[in-house]
Formats: sequence, structure tokens, C-alpha cells
Amino acid sequence: MIYILGIESSCDDTAAAVTADDHILSSVTANQEVHRNFGGVVPELASRAHQQNIVPVIQAALHKANISKNQLAAVAFTRGPGLLGSLLVGISFAKSFSLGMNIPLIEVDHLQAHILAHFLRDETSIKPPPAFPFLCLTVSGGHTQITLVRTPYDMEVIGRTIDDAAGETFDKAAKIMGLPYPGGPMIDTFAKNGNPAAFRFSKPVIPGLDFSFSGLKTSILYFLRDRLKEDPDFMEKNKNDLCASIQSTIVDILVQKIKIAADQTGIHEIAIAGGVSANSALRQALLDAQEKHGWNVFIPRLEYSTDNAAMIAITAYFKYQKKDFADLSVAPYARSSV
Repeated sequence: MIYILGIESSCDDTAAAVTADDHILSSVTANQEVHRNFGGVVPELASRAHQQNIVPVIQAALHKANISKNQLAAVAFTRGPGLLGSLLVGISFAKSFSLGMNIPLIEVDHLQAHILAHFLRDETSIKPPPAFPFLCLTVSGGHTQITLVRTPYDMEVIGRTIDDAAGETFDKAAKIMGLPYPGGPMIDTFAKNGNPAAFRFSKPVIPGLDFSFSGLKTSILYFLRDRLKEDPDFMEKNKNDLCASIQSTIVDILVQKIKIAADQTGIHEIAIAGGVSANSALRQALLDAQEKHGWNVFIPRLEYSTDNAAMIAITAYFKYQKKDFADLSVAPYARSSV
């Protein structure tokens, strides 16, 4: 049995998890509520909170897994992409832990980890993981891309956003509407009681498999600006319908692109990953597409959709098998692609 400690600190969540091979023994996350006061993540505050949280979170993960640190075969950490100050906290701890325990150090790409979260198992797991090759739509606040996954070690990004990410668009639209941070889940909540066909927003025409969301953000901004001139209470009166229409537009763009990718590659094993994969409308749209197009769709559990350390540990498990270890000179990176 290979026990691995995974550490995730790429943004504002401090997370630690322990896996035994591909099985989850524990997954613990400390959130940082302070950012709600600023309407977004403040990097300096995030890195300070990581320093406060990392030791108790790791202790909690080991305790919940009911193993001692001496049983660990390796320690893994998120190298990037993410906020450099936040990443440094996780990397520094992992390096020290690796050196002190004399166990291998494993670096993990955050986006690759989101994809491989589909291979996590526990006592409730019923459906097997995706069969290779499969397509994965990774959607978060900072990233929107389609990846062709041939093996855990062979991934190719075949479509990506050329400007803004889908998650960023959700959050920006929510901010324009005066909804609290984080805005994406708030839009999802209000949209459940709204009409997705109530309002129309422009969809960008981008060739191939790439995405663009900057034009949609502008369309939403100008639409609301003009309607508020006519009726200052327009947003409050139409909050549910606005959220449903914005959400429907974003989801349509995402599903249309993955449909093109599936047609071009002939691959019908379709997965989603990343924070926006928790969106209920996107999940339902892919389940509908599964019935319509004969896809085999894989949707991660909610706790493994957003940032977590279990996905870091499972990715490290694959790398451990190939003895793909890092040395103490490894440094974080802010941006990357799989």
C-alpha cells in the first residue's frame, strides 16, 4: 500500500489529503472567509492565511486517515499554476517534510490534478473512471480548456480560452449585479428559479476548439447599463431570470465546444473538471448530451470539483509509480498548461 500526503495551496484554500494507492483516506480543507470582504482573493492575505492553516490542516488529514507520518511513501504538492505567494507556502512545507522524513518529493500541476481527480476511489465509488483516451473540459475561475487525455502521463490541450475564463465570467457578472463573492455559486442558486430564455446575450464566434468570454462579459455589462437607465430596479426585479440567462449562455458555449471536440476526435468518453464543474446547469447539460449523443459522461463529486488535496495525491500516485520525483530546487509557476 502506497500512502501519499497531498498538499494544495494554489489559491485561497489550504488543503491536505492522504491516499492509499488510489483510495481516499482523508481530505481536509480550510477556507479563507476574509476574501468575501474584498469581493475577490487578495494574494497577500491568502499567503498569510496559508501559513496559519497548513500545519493544523495536515495534522487533521493524518489523524483522519488514521496513519502516522512515518507510514507515508511520499509527499506531493501543487507546483502551479496559481498565486506564487500561496504556492510557496505549500512547496516550502513539502520540501521540509520530504527532507525531514527522507521520503520522495512529488510536484503536481494543478490542472492535471483536476483531470485525474476522476480516478479517486472510496467506499461509495460505483462507476469506474474514464477509459483512455477521453476528453476533459476543465473549467474554473482562471482556466477554460479541453484536454485530450491519452494516459495519466500523456495529455494534450486541444482547446483553450484566448482571453477570460468561464468561471471569471460568472464572477464578473455576479459582481456587476451586486451579488456577494464568490459569485458563481450565487448565480447558480438564483438561476434555479429563473427562465434561461428570458434574455439573450451575444455568443462569441471563435473558430476551432478555443473559447472567448471577454465579449460576453461586455455584452452583459452594456445590457444591464442600458436597462438600469430605463428602470433603476431592473436587476432586482429580474434577478432570477438574469442569472438563469447568463448561466445558460455560458453553459451553451462550453457544451457546444466539447461537442465539436467529440465529433472531431471520435471520442465519446467525456469528463468535466474544475470549480465550475460544480455548476448544476453544466452538469445537467452534459447529462442531457450523454443521452442525445451517446456519450459516456463523467462528473466529479462536488467535494472534488473545487480545489482539494485528494486530486494532488492521486496525481502523485501515478507519478510515484514512474518514480517521477522532484528535487529541492523545484520552484512554483504562476501559469501553465497541461
